[in-house]
Amino acid sequence: MAGKGGMDKAKGKAKEAVAKATGNDRMMTEGKTDQAEGKAKEAMDDVKGSVRGASMRRPLMLLP
Repeated sequence: MAGKGGMDKAKGKAKEAVAKATGNDRMMTEGKTDQAEGKAKEAMDDVKGSVRGASMRRPLMLLP
């Protein structure tokens, strides 16, 4: 878990744990939302990394 995505996932897991202990449904929902946001941010970072890697390996073809 690195970066903002990992932080959101960790924060969401913590909220879920507290919500389970206290029976707080709203906090449970917030925890799940935070985890989903973290996963989305990590996926976006993976895509960015793939695009950067691909552009460095294969330069764009220039049209004549």
